[in-house]
Amino acid sequence: MTRILMWFRSDLRVHDNTALAAAARQGAVVAVFLRSLPQWQRHGHGASKLDFWHRGVAALGESLAGLGIPLLHRDIDDFDQAPATLLGIARQLGACALHFNREYPLDEQRRDRAVIAAFQQAGLAATGHHDSVAFAPGELLTGKGDFYGVFSPFARAWHRRLTAAQLTLRDAPPPQPSPGIAADRLPSPPRLADTPVAAHRWPAGEAAAADRLERFLRFRARHYAGQRDFPALAGTSELSPYLALGMISHRQCLQAALNENGGSLAEGDAGIASWVNELVWREFYHHVAAGFPRVCRHRAFQQHTEALAWRDDEAGFRAWCEGRTGYPIVDAAMRQLARTGWMHNRLRMIAAMFLSKHLLIDWRRGEAYFLRRLVDGEFCANNGGWQWAASTGTDAAPYFRIFNPTTQSRRFDAEGRFIAEYVPELAALPPRDRHAPSDTQRAASGYPAPIVEHKTARLRALDAFKALPPSAPSARPAPR
Repeated sequence: MTRILMWFRSDLRVHDNTALAAAARQGAVVAVFLRSLPQWQRHGHGASKLDFWHRGVAALGESLAGLGIPLLHRDIDDFDQAPATLLGIARQLGACALHFNREYPLDEQRRDRAVIAAFQQAGLAATGHHDSVAFAPGELLTGKGDFYGVFSPFARAWHRRLTAAQLTLRDAPPPQPSPGIAADRLPSPPRLADTPVAAHRWPAGEAAAADRLERFLRFRARHYAGQRDFPALAGTSELSPYLALGMISHRQCLQAALNENGGSLAEGDAGIASWVNELVWREFYHHVAAGFPRVCRHRAFQQHTEALAWRDDEAGFRAWCEGRTGYPIVDAAMRQLARTGWMHNRLRMIAAMFLSKHLLIDWRRGEAYFLRRLVDGEFCANNGGWQWAASTGTDAAPYFRIFNPTTQSRRFDAEGRFIAEYVPELAALPPRDRHAPSDTQRAASGYPAPIVEHKTARLRALDAFKALPPSAPSARPAPR
């Protein structure tokens, strides 16, 4: 019996899994999962994401068992141990090949290249598949042959060149005869300093992901464009954690959108087209990570902004983290993150811009805090969003665009319902007063005064950005 290894990472599903389908065509599959807790923690992933990952692997193991595919587990300290560990398993089992789906941040790419090299040196095959994006990084380039650094032309090229073949779903493998290997018992959940959010908030596995997608398309998708910015409404898909760990694929999402929208992704229903646009943004940030690897090294995409004079303000940073800035919408957002492991997208922009512009604290500190708290923490999207808000990234908000938190609050939470839920000390106030309570109301409720005044903070941020050297004519990618 020909045995083939399938290495699962952030692709925890059996349906529409490119590498798994390829492995099953070649022989009897033995699945492997390498838990790299120390490495993942060094990369900044926190308790909620790691717990969700653990539960996702458990759900994957059950699905694989139904197909006769055993799942083996190994713990490694860092990515450097992956080549020897996988090669050792292959030799032990007599496996002749390894399949996996590629990941695009810098460390993950280096790990995968090292694994392929080790297998090739041993005379074994190792194949990485492009699965998490429609176009592999490097397939969509500008007219000059560069990676795109601006979203709009990337999105136009994406829609123009997308083919039906790129959206074809891969069937789950049929049940196979036993390969004569027993599955490993799932390791104990990771012991972490932080406590993860309650598991019932984010049930793991591809069945849970499929259910969430179905409910979104049935009840929310056609209202998405009009409701996605309002945090008190259940207007978003909340699929980001499942996409981040591959419990559902982008193809499954896009095919469902096509079916719901009369065969169109860019036109038709405004809500569905708007949601598809968010999936394209996600892919764009994967391309940015691969094409501009400096963003994976804690560097700004807009290189001239590296000279920005960020402030050292530990008290301000702690107040932001703990949701006590004195700006109710910012504090509600940060408390939502702490309670649920997730934050509404509009609030991510507001909270990120408050830290990077109002407090003028280095965006990298906020990026790291979000990644540690988010159940959907994904390097590419998180980095891209933070750099956008801080005016250091692709398509960055112009430096002079600085959200007024109170204006944003009145616009997107007009009745103060979201504020009342997450800042309950303000719930008794009239809705119109929840956005900017008076001094008397703050004192009576125990809610803090603003830690910075908006106009003063805005001018300080403008001065800091004006002091930067001129930007380069274009942001060129590193050689590939």
